[in-house]
Amino acid sequence: MTRADVTATGDAAQVPVDTVPMRERIIDAATQLFYAQGIRAVSAEKIIALVGITKVTFYRHFPSKDDLIVAYLQRRAAWERDSILAVRQMVGDDVPSAFRIIAEAIGAESCSPGFRGCPFINAAAEYSDPQHPVRQVVDEHRRWFKRAIEELLIEIDVANASEIADELVMLRDGAMVSGYLSDPHTVARSLYNAGRAIIEFRSS
Repeated sequence: MTRADVTATGDAAQVPVDTVPMRERIIDAATQLFYAQGIRAVSAEKIIALVGITKVTFYRHFPSKDDLIVAYLQRRAAWERDSILAVRQMVGDDVPSAFRIIAEAIGAESCSPGFRGCPFINAAAEYSDPQHPVRQVVDEHRRWFKRAIEELLIEIDVANASEIADELVMLRDGAMVSGYLSDPHTVARSLYNAGRAIIEFRSS
């Protein structure tokens, strides 16, 4: 989530359809429908119709709908990892700036047209079984995000980094919900200020 990424959505860039591999076209369509309508509400037939392909082509790339859901979440997770890495590279040792840019990016996303909350929280709400492949992707990504925050805290010598990282992840979750249910324009400032207050309080 660099400054250039602040208004990005994590979706594929706009390129001519005939140059996009079929697998990516299917994931693009699934991303659009899953996020707007809910994962369980979207059938494979809806995705097939949106892409304009046959069932044979669809199932050649994704033998089941669950396989497609996993691919959709994995692509979003990869985008978020790449965005955090870009921030780290941009700010160097300036960890407070990294936190600020991440908060700004979350705030910007919550203000974007069609925002409906965190894709991972949404998916977890629809798939309650922790052993389900969808939940496993969600849980893996959340563990990664917590580790990324914890590493930033360790860099600035914050004690109890693991516990504080848990609290900051909880704040991030709340910010995503708040951006959907209330005024999203205050999300970035509130998230950054609350996170800084937690770090300062727990470090004192």
